[in-house]
Amino acid sequence: MAIQWHERPDLETAAEAAAQYVIGRLEEARKDRGFATLALSGGTTPQVLFARLAASPFRWDGVHVFWVDERVVPPAHSDSNYRLAQEALLGPARIPEGQIHRIRAELPAESAAQQYTENIRQFFRLTEGTLPSFDVLHLGLGADGHTASLFPGEALVDDRSGIAAAVHVAKLTTWRITLLPGVLLAARQILFFTAGGEKAPIIHTVLHEPYDPHRWPSQIVIHSGRNVAWFLGGPR
Repeated sequence: MAIQWHERPDLETAAEAAAQYVIGRLEEARKDRGFATLALSGGTTPQVLFARLAASPFRWDGVHVFWVDERVVPPAHSDSNYRLAQEALLGPARIPEGQIHRIRAELPAESAAQQYTENIRQFFRLTEGTLPSFDVLHLGLGADGHTASLFPGEALVDDRSGIAAAVHVAKLTTWRITLLPGVLLAARQILFFTAGGEKAPIIHTVLHEPYDPHRWPSQIVIHSGRNVAWFLGGPR
């Protein structure tokens, strides 16, 4: 495992360090190609990271924002990952609408996933059978070992060719749209941002238990040997 660990005493200081790291990677990509891509995850923990990014003097010109996953709700819904990012990052940082590529989760799940896949293909100008490479792909870690919306028992953890799909999360009795494992693994830089403390047991599990991604889907990325930076706020 090639994980760069960045442990801080609390979530605020971890967020500050993670924000500077993200900005550095985006600046490098924009210098190389004239634009950069950032894929965001949802949940409550990233809000402090988004706020730090928004407060930075970094200029967001040419940075295109995508989502790792989304709940099947309208964009104004309180559960929407887009709304969380809009309130904490996109709006405060004044990122132009043309650089925001949200998942149209007000549509039926399958339609939303298909449309998102097509939007990604067009943006990255992908040929058949190729996958996008996001400059920074931000992930979280669930207490059950899930990441993105790839939950334990999900058959799509074996997929390495698809871009996005609708998944039914049985334990939550809900549908979500998620990027698929091949896309996660194709990212130029993967960034985990998690709290310590109560997440410490699952962090230890996914790092040290034998590889079993059907049980702990986050191991797909963690055990991949890819470029993974992990920012942890609190004890491990």
